[in-house]
Amino acid sequence: QVQLVESGGGLVQAGESLRVSCAVSGRSSSSSSRYVMAWFHQAPGKEREFVAAITWNLGRTYYADSVKGRFVISRDNAKNTVFLQMNSLKPEDTAVYYCAASQSVSIARPMGGREYPYWGQGTQVTVSS
Repeated sequence: QVQLVESGGGLVQAGESLRVSCAVSGRSSSSSSRYVMAWFHQAPGKEREFVAAITWNLGRTYYADSVKGRFVISRDNAKNTVFLQMNSLKPEDTAVYYCAASQSVSIARPMGGREYPYWGQGTQVTVSS
């Protein structure tokens, strides 16, 4: 059973940066290369939205248009951790950020939340204006 634990959320001002992390456990070494890891966020009263995704093996990435050029997703295979570096933060980035994992998602189309069977508990990111 894959377990995901997010950390690193907090309160920042517009224009500042923040990095959130997702610690991954429970993946078998034989299946780890097939995983796609993703970040989603959900603001109060809004639908959950895709933010970014990365493949464990080759590190291929995919970003939502709203964060391209500002956010960077990365992974540290040795530490089993996925990161989301968020720069030039805007008040509209305020949301709970969730880490998700899937063995069946294609990095070419990683935006479907229903395709991810594993989710973390989320970490709150608040950007003040």
